[in-house]
Amino acid sequence: MTLGNSMLIPILPKLESELGISAFQASLTITIFSITAAIAIPIFGYLSDRFSRKAIIIPALALYGAGGLLAGIAAAWFNSPFMWIMVGRALQGIGAAGTAPIAMALTGDLFKGGEQSKVLGVVEASNGFGKVLSPIVGSLLALLVWYGPFWGFPIFVLISLLLTVFFIKEKKNKKEAPPLGTYVKGLFSVFKHEGRWLLTAYLAGATCLFTLFGILFYLSDVLETKHHIDGVKKGAILAIPLLFMMTTSFITGSKIGKNLKRMKKLMILGFLLMTASFATLIFFTSLVPFITILIISSIGTGFVLPCLNSLITGSVGKERRGFVTSLYGSVRFLGVAAGPPIFETLMNWSRTGMFLSTACLTFLLGFLSFLFIHVNDQHGSKEKDDTSTTLFKKFQLTTE
Repeated sequence: MTLGNSMLIPILPKLESELGISAFQASLTITIFSITAAIAIPIFGYLSDRFSRKAIIIPALALYGAGGLLAGIAAAWFNSPFMWIMVGRALQGIGAAGTAPIAMALTGDLFKGGEQSKVLGVVEASNGFGKVLSPIVGSLLALLVWYGPFWGFPIFVLISLLLTVFFIKEKKNKKEAPPLGTYVKGLFSVFKHEGRWLLTAYLAGATCLFTLFGILFYLSDVLETKHHIDGVKKGAILAIPLLFMMTTSFITGSKIGKNLKRMKKLMILGFLLMTASFATLIFFTSLVPFITILIISSIGTGFVLPCLNSLITGSVGKERRGFVTSLYGSVRFLGVAAGPPIFETLMNWSRTGMFLSTACLTFLLGFLSFLFIHVNDQHGSKEKDDTSTTLFKKFQLTTE
């Protein structure tokens, strides 16, 4: 899923020059992918609860690859390829909706207790690993031909498709899927009882991805226009902050278990680190100190995301997990979609204003997390493989 946007970040300036479009239009290739994904994710989430996770993941991967193929063909052979590229990107977004968000629900199905948090940390770290690799891979493919990244999608999708078919073994659902009316009623119950903290968690996830992709868009532009760095070197530099985020996500996921108080503390610490980093970046324009300070925000993001994954995935039972985790994936995609165009607008307005407003946003989310995410750590020290390890046992009983 992460290849869908991150692999194109390094070629956005080339996309502008080759197609004769504006920076804003180029950023829409990121936005259209993310918006269509955000719309489709809740639908796929319900369908994965109704049928099975694999029944959604496999055709979604196929659609993802087909969208990339269409964009590649359009860029190579069409006279006016931009609109067809956008169609291909929209198809990719719909396909991506059935990948990582459903995989998160699948993880919740297959693992319990502290092991669930650990595996969700691996899922978030592999998400980060995709972000680390994709700028480099995108740059390497662009060396062959500028639209090479579009052709790369079907190849990676085929590998993922085969691995999913042969190596993912789902547990059979012994219960019959609930009727749509009962399912929707249960979802209303979810948000009625736990809506305040869930909405805060959703907004926190969207903010992390919004700032991450916004800053990457800014950095990609600065590397090319001010430092005249492009190609693989540019992809490698873009990968540095992502590498720190990936490593932090992996370590955080392996250490938090089901300790809810620790999760909340790490989330607040993560947002404070992001705030400090963004506020400090206004003083640095030289590349090395800029990247060094930016790494602090990446570490903060690495603290926040695995904790959010564990909180949200563990908060509901299997019957509605697909929808709740998918909705979380949806708002994360909206964050990704908003990042490049908003940061492009902010860049034209004021560099200092861009970083300070971003710092204010992350501080606000840290404050909201402190205020609205209330934890009772009674299960934190009892990591059983039973449903008692879910975060809100009373809530679990009322929604299944």
